[in-house]
Amino acid sequence: MRVSKVLFVTANLVVLAVYVVGSGLWVRSGDAWYRGLERPSWQPPDVVFGLIWPYNFAMLGVVGTLIALNLTTGRFVWIGSFALSVVGALAWAYLFYVQQTPAASAWALAFAALCTVPMVIVAFRYNLVAGVAMLPYLVWLCLATSLAAGYAALNPQA
Repeated sequence: MRVSKVLFVTANLVVLAVYVVGSGLWVRSGDAWYRGLERPSWQPPDVVFGLIWPYNFAMLGVVGTLIALNLTTGRFVWIGSFALSVVGALAWAYLFYVQQTPAASAWALAFAALCTVPMVIVAFRYNLVAGVAMLPYLVWLCLATSLAAGYAALNPQA
């Protein structure tokens, strides 16, 4: 295996690890502030969150590794977009749960979703299965963006 492939696989897994650890540090859905917020009516049940995130993290790892190993130009777009998407997603977690600013967090998630679009395009260029596997992540970020905006609208005092 060429060194560049190893570097891209490693970079993808490092970005993923930062995402997983960072999310775990800042997401606090059990604290009193969060429980006291009025929730948007379209928020899925808590069990959905527990199902979608392991899937999303697994697909980010698997599809990212496949792209790193098999695409030459697409892997640059993938890793750059992935890193930016993670910055946006972690900014959301920090802004929403730590700073308690839902409106600002919605903008961070919108940025993350926008940065994910090139990832999905690269995944589809790799193959149909990889592209379809990445769609739930993009859809989830869009839903999360709408939820953050909903929290901001329903809780202007937050």
